[in-house]
Amino acid sequence: MALLELKNVESYYGNVQALKGVSIHVNQGEIVTLLGANGAGKSTTLRSISGLVSVTSGDILFDGQTVLNIPSEKTVSRGIAHVPEGRRIFPGLTVKENIMIGSSSRKNVSRAQLESEVEEMFEIFPPLERLSGSLGWSLSGGEQQMLAVARGLMSKPKLLLLDEPSLGLAPLIVQQLFATIRKIRERGMTILLVEQNANMALSVADRGYVLVTGELTVEGTPEQLLNNEEVRSAYLGGGNKK
Repeated sequence: MALLELKNVESYYGNVQALKGVSIHVNQGEIVTLLGANGAGKSTTLRSISGLVSVTSGDILFDGQTVLNIPSEKTVSRGIAHVPEGRRIFPGLTVKENIMIGSSSRKNVSRAQLESEVEEMFEIFPPLERLSGSLGWSLSGGEQQMLAVARGLMSKPKLLLLDEPSLGLAPLIVQQLFATIRKIRERGMTILLVEQNANMALSVADRGYVLVTGELTVEGTPEQLLNNEEVRSAYLGGGNKK
C-alpha cells in the first residue's frame, strides 16, 4: 500500500484551477519528484497535501487515512513535514532554537531527548553544529536550507515534502544538499520532492511525474523521463527550468 496517494485531486487559487484531477502515489521509502514549469501546480500539490490549500474534489490518503482539508498543524502531528520554498526559518532565533521548534507538534518530549535529537541533526548536517548559537538571519542560503530541513525532521515525520530546496543556491552547495537528501533517504525517510533542477532531482529519485498547467502528462522512472524527448527538451536541456 502506498504511504501517500492523491486521487483525482482538484484545487483552486482564487478562480484559477491549479490542479486538474491529479493522481499520484508515493510508496514507503521512495523519493518521488514532481517536475514542471512555473505555475504547473507543483507547489500547490505539496500545499494541498499539507493542508495549506483546500481541495475542492478528489481525496488525499496518507497511511491509509484521508487527510483531506485537515488543518496543517494536524497533518504535522499525523506524520507529514513540509519544508516550504523560501526556507522560512526564524531569523531572530539561534540555529539550535530553530531546530528545536520543529518538535513542537510532539507531546511530552523530555529536554534530554530533544538535546539528543538536536545532536542527531548535527550529525546529518555537520555545518549546523558550529553555527548552533548563531542567529538565523546570519546564515547563508545553503545553511538556511539545511536548517529548514533539520527543523522539518524534528517532527519525526513519515513523509517529508521538500519544495524547491536548491532555489537560489550555488552549484557546489546544491551538490552538498542533494548528498544530504540521499543520506536522509538512507535513514528510511520517504520524500516527495519539488525541484527546479530537474537533472539533480532525477539523480536521487525513484520515480517522477511531470505536471503541465495542473495536469499530469508523463510519469516514470528517472531513466524513462531522461529518455523522453518531450521531457528532455522542456526541462533537461539548456538550463534548468522550474
